[in-house]
Formats: sequence, structure tokens, C-alpha cells
Amino acid sequence: MKRRTLTVHDHRRELDENRYVYAVLSRRSGGVSIGINLNPDKICNFDCIYCQVDRTTPGRYRRVDLRILEDELRDILTRAKSGQLFERPPFSGIPETLRQVKDIAFSGDGEPTTYPRFKETVELAIRMKHEIGLDHLKIVIVTNVTMFHQPKVKDALALLDRHNGEIWAKLDAGTEEYYHLVDVTTIPFQQVLDNIVEAARVRPIVIQSLFMRVHGAGPDEKEIGAFCNRLREIMAKGGNIKLVQVYTVARRPAQPYVTPLSDAEVDSIAEVVRKIPLPVASFYSGQEV
Repeated sequence: MKRRTLTVHDHRRELDENRYVYAVLSRRSGGVSIGINLNPDKICNFDCIYCQVDRTTPGRYRRVDLRILEDELRDILTRAKSGQLFERPPFSGIPETLRQVKDIAFSGDGEPTTYPRFKETVELAIRMKHEIGLDHLKIVIVTNVTMFHQPKVKDALALLDRHNGEIWAKLDAGTEEYYHLVDVTTIPFQQVLDNIVEAARVRPIVIQSLFMRVHGAGPDEKEIGAFCNRLREIMAKGGNIKLVQVYTVARRPAQPYVTPLSDAEVDSIAEVVRKIPLPVASFYSGQEV
């Protein structure tokens, strides 16, 4: 059997026999990202057409056991600290220049902040990286921000602010129509925008924006213009955007009619955003890291 090696084109939420903690080679992190999956049941309040999660098969677990999660996270962080992590698959095949853990990321098979004990898992991650001696590690929340108005989630975000946390907030559209086309949810677009503003008023955030071809067509000039206007509105209302990630599909999406943009198309969108002006990082379909 061929041994698995982590690549940016393989983001399966699995590692050994773990239930909740996994690892990926991330384009956007620039190295290894340790993932925490708080949605092993594969339930999400979005059903994005570009999502890589296979929701045609049920999740292996219906609940999160925090004791098991803690053991799994301690194990992988301990091996990362000692260097043993890269001695065997799927890490041993990673190029030498990328053999470093860049962050701990709450990013799994659904929206992490919908997990009722989200704050407890944030506390757990902070405690683990302190215990292992990896205080410098960033903790990233990859999120659609739909729960950011909930008091318990706000408390968790405030905790992350004190422990090298960073929010990567999903914003894939400029108009309500396009938002519902690509993110497929009953949650109003305005709720997402309002929650982004509120979060960005408290701390600088990263905007993560995935653009793609839908039935062969990418977002038109009007949609990109509307997207840039949403970014301007966030800043005008006091929001601090530290970076906009403009990227496209790199792995097999949920819907077969979704395909990646070309590198030139990604660069074109990035250039429009850069003129707002805002700092932009571009990531491409065929990019390794």
C-alpha cells in the first residue's frame, strides 16, 4: 500500500486513529496546520457548493469527547515539539522547507463555533500549547462568523485575543444573490456582514474569500465590485481588516459544476482588492505551498 504524504490537495480530516485532531499541509498557513474538528457529524449551517467535505456519507462520530480530543492534541503537539512528527508518514514526505507546524486551526467538517462547548475547546488548545512549550503557535478560527453574536462565542474570541488567536472570516460574495448561490444557507447575508464588522472592530481579522467558476463562469465584474464595496463598508464602520485571502478551489468540491479559476483570474481579483487599498494574499489551484 502506498504511504500517504500530506499535500495541499489532500485535506482529509484524519490522522492515524484520531477522532478529532488531524493535520494538513496548508497553502494559506504556509506549512503544517494542526486541525481540530468539532463537527465530526458533518453537520454545518452552510452547504457551500465548493466544500470539500463529503456529506453523502455520515460522520463517524456524533459527539465530541473532550478528554479524547485533549489526548490527541497533546500527542501531536508533543511530537511536533520534539521533531518526531516528521519521522513517519504522512509527515515524512513533506519537503524539508515546509516541515514546521504553523498553527492550530479550528476547521473541520462544519462551522466550529456552532459547537456548544466551543469556548472549552479554545481553553483546551491554549492549555495544551502552554503545557507542551509551544506558546508561540497561532490559533486560527476558520469560520463563517454566523455565531459571532452569541455571548459564549464572543467570550471565546476574547480569550483567543489574549493567546495569539486569529480569525479567518469567510466572505465569498458581494451580493445577497451570489452569497446564497455559493454558500447555500438560510442565514441572511446581512447577519454575516454585521458579525464581521462587530468582530473586526475589536481586533484585526483576516477575510478569506474563495472564488470559483460555477457552470463554467467566474464572478463577473459587477460581483467583484460589490465584494469590494462590502470590504469598504466594513472599514467605514470601524472594522480592521489585516489581510484579504483571495483563493480558488484546490481540492474536489461538493458540486461537479464547480471548477477553479485560472491563476490570472485570481490575480485579477486580488489586484482590484489591492486598490481599495488592502493587503492581499493570493492562492492558486495548482499551488503546492
